[in-house]
Amino acid sequence: MTRPTVVLAEDHPPVAEQIREVLGGEFDVLAVVGHGEALVKATRRLRPDVVVTDISMPGMDGMQAARELLAERPGLPVVFITVHDDPTLARAALAIGKGYVLKASAGEELTDAVKCVLDNRYFVSPTLGRVEALLG
Repeated sequence: MTRPTVVLAEDHPPVAEQIREVLGGEFDVLAVVGHGEALVKATRRLRPDVVVTDISMPGMDGMQAARELLAERPGLPVVFITVHDDPTLARAALAIGKGYVLKASAGEELTDAVKCVLDNRYFVSPTLGRVEALLG
């Protein structure tokens, strides 16, 4: 059985490596990139099953990259990973993708988040509250 594939965007190499290791337990990480433009190029080229992206990155941020990718591939599962525990930002991100994971709890939550979005369900770090509340 083939494992789902992931492209990861994270601009801090030590954090990117930690996230890659977490994801590598259950998914095939096809590429790790450091900014939104590279995320768009890698996703177009590699056609992963899911994208995991930081929101704040130099140049094109993760939300803009996700918008561009979803315009081309509607329904592409996207999980945002971020340090921002702001419900307003989470709401904006969930209007684009289906997952919102805080970096502080990514070790415990990221694998579950990727599984949820692959199953066409939403996932939000529990410390932010219930998904339904964020979706309005």
